[in-house]
Amino acid sequence: MPTMTVRNLPDEVHRALRVRAAKHGRSMEAEVREILEASVAPEGRTRLGSLLAEIGRQSRLTNEEAAVFNNVRDKGPVRDIDLG
Repeated sequence: MPTMTVRNLPDEVHRALRVRAAKHGRSMEAEVREILEASVAPEGRTRLGSLLAEIGRQSRLTNEEAAVFNNVRDKGPVRDIDLG
């Protein structure tokens, strides 16, 4: 995965990123990734992974409740499906 260095970032921007990341419970690096991804995402298109993650955040399941899903999900090998 590519990396990127941002030079000459103003102190105010750095502080604001640090505060924003803390508010969202993320590292500064994760917060910057989220900001960049959101800024270049096509408008009107929701990606399945993002949608599922949002549903998970809104459900506010406890760890015990979430563990139930791990106990019942199919852990067998992935199989191709025939769409023809």
